[in-house]
Amino acid sequence: MLANHKGEIPVVILLLPFIAGIIIGVNFAGINVIYPGAIFAGLTILFFLFNVKYNRFGLYKASWIGGLLINLSLLALGCTVAVQNNELNSNIHFSKQQPQLILGYINSEPQTKNDITRFTLNVTGTKKGNRLSEANGNLLVSIKDAKAHNLTYGQQLVFAANYSTPAPPYNPGEFNYKRYLANKNIYCQIFLYPGQYALLNQTKGNKLVAAALNMRQVLIKKLQANIRDTNAVAVASTLILGYKADLSDDILQAYSKTGTIHILSVSGGHVAIIYLMLSWLLGFLNRFKYGRLIRAICILLLIWAYAVLTGLSPAACRAALMLSLIVTGKTYSRYINTLNLLAVSAFVLLMYDPLLLYDVGFQLSYLAVAGLVIFQPIIYKWFSFDNKWISNIWLACSVSLAATAITFPLSAYYFHQFPVYFLLSNLIIAIPVTVILYAGILLLLLPQIAWVSQALGFLLEQCILFTNKTLGFIEHASFASVSGLWLTAAEYLLLFAVVVLLFYLAFSKKSWPLKAALIYMLFFSLSFSYHKYKADNNRSIVFLNMRKNIGIIFKDGRRGVVISNLPPTDKNFKYSVQPCLDSMQIADYKVYTPAANITLPYLIKRGELLQFGNKKILLLNRSSKIESIPPNLKSDYIYLTDNGYIPETKTPIITDGSNSNKHIEMIKNTFSHYYILKRNKSLIVQSKR
Repeated sequence: MLANHKGEIPVVILLLPFIAGIIIGVNFAGINVIYPGAIFAGLTILFFLFNVKYNRFGLYKASWIGGLLINLSLLALGCTVAVQNNELNSNIHFSKQQPQLILGYINSEPQTKNDITRFTLNVTGTKKGNRLSEANGNLLVSIKDAKAHNLTYGQQLVFAANYSTPAPPYNPGEFNYKRYLANKNIYCQIFLYPGQYALLNQTKGNKLVAAALNMRQVLIKKLQANIRDTNAVAVASTLILGYKADLSDDILQAYSKTGTIHILSVSGGHVAIIYLMLSWLLGFLNRFKYGRLIRAICILLLIWAYAVLTGLSPAACRAALMLSLIVTGKTYSRYINTLNLLAVSAFVLLMYDPLLLYDVGFQLSYLAVAGLVIFQPIIYKWFSFDNKWISNIWLACSVSLAATAITFPLSAYYFHQFPVYFLLSNLIIAIPVTVILYAGILLLLLPQIAWVSQALGFLLEQCILFTNKTLGFIEHASFASVSGLWLTAAEYLLLFAVVVLLFYLAFSKKSWPLKAALIYMLFFSLSFSYHKYKADNNRSIVFLNMRKNIGIIFKDGRRGVVISNLPPTDKNFKYSVQPCLDSMQIADYKVYTPAANITLPYLIKRGELLQFGNKKILLLNRSSKIESIPPNLKSDYIYLTDNGYIPETKTPIITDGSNSNKHIEMIKNTFSHYYILKRNKSLIVQSKR
């Protein structure tokens, strides 16, 4: 329900300056924590004095001072928490010690994919020469070794400190993995092979987390023992236990394009279902004297145990914390505004880890719940039905519409697509997903009884297969999703403002929200149309940084050509080339190998020579048989791969990552005009017809 005035949601109002402080602290990470801490302490003391001397100095005439002080205090608190949380601000961070050896313990559940085991390591010490030093910090470790598949949380490792900083995105549209890790307080990574690390006998870490992760692995094995289909096991492990390591890309894509990806994240809906089940099972306790209190304690313990078991995701923590407050309030017959509960849970989680603010799951989770609380009642009142079943269906539709409407701008900003049939998808799978949760929980709680466990496993498997097939059918239906929605930050804010204003219009029936929404929509349309016009009329060449592979994109409006030695199905193509094509809004493109001859209206390639518009490019590699460049053969660029020979020329040279460091140094010393793609951003060249 939408609050009539801010007095009903004080915690929500107070959360805003705290969030603003976190943003300041994260973006100005070099700030010494003493300064914002001292400001917070000083403002808090002033606020205390303001309340003590309120009447003596007649401060009631300037009541706004109290509000200003508390908002500034929360701003300083948020900044202090963010700066203090940044591990690079620690004096004993391992990267500041220039160590030779690193010692630490595994503080996340190791996950193996494509024979590579990844986990984060909590560094506890370093060694330089004969000196051992205390250290801290998180390090992302990747190990390509069959023995590493058996690593578990808490085990201690020691290895040489040949770590590196994650590379920034080199190509347009490429996922910013460096920022993603930084938002998890990880600034260094290392790749290890057999024999490059040693496992110590002693273990560390939180014993409760270790027990929960071990229990989860036991439960996953139980699912594997009772379900035959591997995809069904992966979905069940994800949906019930929050274990995502075994999910295939096809399954993820099907759920994403149909607007049901939230099902694969243990979130508020899952915790709510667990809560309803526990409330029903423990309802008999209400008959006893202290039954309500005992029931509340049991529910809270079991809810938090489930949150720990599923990996303590932001959505699960938010739901568990909110339910804890709701259960506590109901136990003592207290009314608590749901938005205040939401704000309290956000405040607690951000105090623990301010970087959660930059977690996409955290943002979408809180937006979705806020949408349900504020907008769902408004949508539900649009229609009323006498039939109970139709009314329940409309209730489910209103829930899906509210959550999707409020999260759509953010989803489009991050994922660049919109699932058209999201309402149908969520309605169809609502019952199967509920059955999956209850059947899965029952299967895991009961001891292994041959026919009972097999029957539950069969039911679980069939429900998952039905869900997967249904979503696969919807995914491949015509106009199933709108893709290519590459919004700027300003366009996202404008679109979000339009959504909020339209809902406020439906609630208040006033005219000004409509006028404001139309103005914002006009600005959004102008900005979006301008960027689309630029993309449709742009002719450019992008020399991609593909490490040791070749990647060149020729853009002619919305069509294009990709020259690469990688097929479109290769993971490196999907990671570096496809996002660039999507961000440049190239809808129609063809992929050719570097040796292919090409004849198109806008691009011609014969042998090593290529012409695109007014630009000519000479492609040279080790096998190119060119001893000298004829004087009449004029080219704008020479693209060199695989340590190819370069005759004497004044033409600018572009070298990719397939050239050795020695060959690149030779080019730097020999030629005056060159561009090195290796460990550098892609080169974009404009072309004309």
